[in-house]
Amino acid sequence: MVLDRLDRCERYAPLHRAFSRAFRYLAETDLDALPAGRTDVDGDEMFVLVDRQDGRGRNGARLEAHRRYIDIQLTIHGDEEIGWSPLASCTSPAAAFDAAKDIIFFDDTPSCWLSVPRGAFAIFFPDDAHAPLAAPGAVTKAIVKIAV
Repeated sequence: MVLDRLDRCERYAPLHRAFSRAFRYLAETDLDALPAGRTDVDGDEMFVLVDRQDGRGRNGARLEAHRRYIDIQLTIHGDEEIGWSPLASCTSPAAAFDAAKDIIFFDDTPSCWLSVPRGAFAIFFPDDAHAPLAAPGAVTKAIVKIAV
């Protein structure tokens, strides 16, 4: 897991072959103009999900994890809060892994909470369980999904 500001993103480019392109897309695209939902950047190799909704609060946020994709979650508007736990410490799956949606949910409680204010991003790898939309209030975010 990584937490930082978009203006410092280049230091993370060496972590994955597609990170430079993903960060360039986030920095150069008018994210407010993108429709809610999926926008393809490179088909299933890289796409962006724009999410505009109210946070669920800590009690309503659920830990989730993915196998095929790395998430770069950038807060565009509002103040996001995301719970985090190492996937290895999650012991209570809510259901079986959904391969079609590349997601599994857990009933475990996050080990910590991350403040991800406007202009900040968090990167979640497949071994990171994360609980997005944990802050109350409206938030707009872009989630770049990058194939592992």
